[in-house]
Amino acid sequence: MLRNRLGAYTVFLTYSAGFALFSSVVWTVNLVYQVERVGLSPFQIVLIGTALELSYFLFEVPTGIVADVYSRRLSVIIGTFMVGAGFIVMGVVPEFSVMLVSQVICGIGFTFLSGAQEAWIADEIGEERAGAAYIRGSQVARVGSITGIPVAVALGSVDLALPIVAGGVAIFGLGGFLLLAMGETGFAGASREDFTRWQSMKNTFHGGTRMIRSRPVLLTIIGIAAVFGMFNEGWDRLAVPHLLENFMFPAFGGFSNVVWIGGISFVVQLLGIGALEIVRRKVDLTSHRAVSRTLFGINGGLILAVLAFGISGNFMLAVVTMMAASVLRGSIYPLETAWVNQSLDPKVRATVISMTGQGDAFGQIFGGPAVGGVGSLFGLRAAMVTAGAILTPILFLYARALGQDGEVVIKVDDAVVSVEP
Repeated sequence: MLRNRLGAYTVFLTYSAGFALFSSVVWTVNLVYQVERVGLSPFQIVLIGTALELSYFLFEVPTGIVADVYSRRLSVIIGTFMVGAGFIVMGVVPEFSVMLVSQVICGIGFTFLSGAQEAWIADEIGEERAGAAYIRGSQVARVGSITGIPVAVALGSVDLALPIVAGGVAIFGLGGFLLLAMGETGFAGASREDFTRWQSMKNTFHGGTRMIRSRPVLLTIIGIAAVFGMFNEGWDRLAVPHLLENFMFPAFGGFSNVVWIGGISFVVQLLGIGALEIVRRKVDLTSHRAVSRTLFGINGGLILAVLAFGISGNFMLAVVTMMAASVLRGSIYPLETAWVNQSLDPKVRATVISMTGQGDAFGQIFGGPAVGGVGSLFGLRAAMVTAGAILTPILFLYARALGQDGEVVIKVDDAVVSVEP
């Protein structure tokens, strides 16, 4: 049987690479598709993202609880199928209203993935190896993303909708691979003898919230996620439209906009692999202070790069600052995942990660439309500067986290939290 031949670590890396590859096929041309094929305004582009984040916000914690109570494996498989379906719908019907629906499907799918895949691999290989696995998973995901870029450019040169539909179909197939290859031996859900399923879900939720209240650094991390989300939605949706609208692309080689955007994405992914390797080798992923200091520095550099991108009037400078911001932003997620996982009880690991993701979604719901509104009223250059300014409070939160104790071990026993020094 395939799941017996492939170990959990191999399945995790294969999935990370495959999902990133197929997602890259979609995301490389997605914003060009929205601007040039569908004809969306900056505000509509951000509303598309807000629909995704609102569904993410509403379903994040419930699906995280399902992963903690019932099955991490099932949660990841459901999420993969739903994301694939959402992409297919988005590419088949290039209408604003249909695209909103597709983002709701994707958003719910991402909530099934969020927290579950991280919690699954931590259960299967142990917390000691999990931090390194997250970094290695991000690296192979970068390789997958790089591989997907030329595929997206080739398909997008034929039809802008083609890579979106093809990526969705491929992700659907990846869900089939998980059905055959993904095992689950390290997961121990709530006791069926002691609780009903719904009571277990309720207790898991309360266990997660009590853990967060008992550990101030987790509250700070959720605050960081919210601030980052406020920045991230505007940047994620409007950086490429800003480059397309406010700069004249060089005529060298007669390349189309799709090829230029694909080339920029390709370089970003290569640089990102190197950046993550430096992080993996130089940062002690088990140390609260080491990780928080690194994140403070990365976010400081990110703020400067985004502001420079917004005010730049030169194409090459804009490309360089955009790539710098993208590389720095891509280095944050695996570090924060390792940070959140430090000393979490396995019984509520996915729930707490989901609550952090919900903080990010909350920020995107409110920050995205605000930045999109600025873009529609005052231009995309002003939107980029606003996004950079929104991110600045995150430095104060990281400074606060440095002064908090992140090394306290929290244990949960039937949703009652105790703190052990």
